[in-house]
Amino acid sequence: MHVSEGNRGMDDALARSIDLLDALVGFRSVSRAPNLEIVGFIAAYLQRLGVEAHLVYDDSGHRANLFASIGPDVAGGVVLAGHTDVVPTVGQDWALPAFELTARDGLLYGRGTTDMKAFLATALAVAADATTRPLARPLHLAITYDEEPGSLGAPDLARFMTELAIRPEAVVVGEPTGLEPVAGHKGGLELITRIEGFACHSSDPRKGVSALDHAVRFIAEIERLGEELAAAAPADSPFDPPASTVNVGRLEAGTARNIVAGSARFDWEVRLTPPDDAETIYARIRRLVDERLLPAMRSRFPDARIETEIEAAYPGLEVEADGSALALARRLTGAPGHRVVAFGTDAGCFQRAGLPTVVMGPGHIDQAHKPDEFIAVSEVERGLAVLHRLLDELESPR
Repeated sequence: MHVSEGNRGMDDALARSIDLLDALVGFRSVSRAPNLEIVGFIAAYLQRLGVEAHLVYDDSGHRANLFASIGPDVAGGVVLAGHTDVVPTVGQDWALPAFELTARDGLLYGRGTTDMKAFLATALAVAADATTRPLARPLHLAITYDEEPGSLGAPDLARFMTELAIRPEAVVVGEPTGLEPVAGHKGGLELITRIEGFACHSSDPRKGVSALDHAVRFIAEIERLGEELAAAAPADSPFDPPASTVNVGRLEAGTARNIVAGSARFDWEVRLTPPDDAETIYARIRRLVDERLLPAMRSRFPDARIETEIEAAYPGLEVEADGSALALARRLTGAPGHRVVAFGTDAGCFQRAGLPTVVMGPGHIDQAHKPDEFIAVSEVERGLAVLHRLLDELESPR
């Protein structure tokens, strides 16, 4: 740990937050990897405060969401929601240790500092203060696994909260927004398409069926779809970019230049702007496959296959301009309005479960997912101030 000197002179909550952030960054909680160590640490921390934590496991038993409540068992209150996973560091050139917190010149470096372990650290620090306060309404913590690949854990946790009859005034998802209220974001589909053709020697390609050739045709159609969506963007769209977007991020095919590619795979995504919906867009892609690509392949090789797997689908967050969650965020921050963002979060999963939701947290998304990711200590301080104002609110009944 490289932050001990930086802790001197800080108030207890800030020092506690940075100590917690140091511990959280030390867990290599990369998406799709088991996260039981980090949620176990959080559960043990809460247990020391006298707070019971509920773990909600995935089917494998290797990943878990966490839910905990502080204060009276009554309706209302506020949920602070975050995720434990971080994006990988593979292929990134870090000058500092990625999984060790380093403090320099008022900045805290490490994977996940901005997205979003600083928010988790402040939420846990404030949870300790909450146990000593006369809360009239509860403070809840909702911590998910695998948000980054497409909100894989959040739907189960939202269902669990519904089963417990948790009815908060607001769910605050602490993604890095510079503590500005974000009331809307795009939804998305994360997809993998696999194509199986028939390999042969390239001296006579007619004897094979090129999976690569058909992957290129498929991708060209995806690109045309993206152009159509851009052209149809409403003039008053609050989003930037204003339209739903598509992107093919990865393509693998073939084995050698003198072999017709027998297989291909590409990973792609759709980011959806309301009112566009995933079902309509996916149906168009299925028609392309069923009516054009696959018949052409099977006319030459009956066992040819084109299969698309929806790896993740996360809903967008629809703006509730008069909703209780946005009203709370404005009161806590003094912000006169709100904004929308193009990136996705767990917020749509909570909103779809009927819970008023807003996105708001310390740090800035431009600093996330990069080598030498960092958050400013001043942002942590601002985040703590907002959460302590929240505790003040929770002391009064509504």
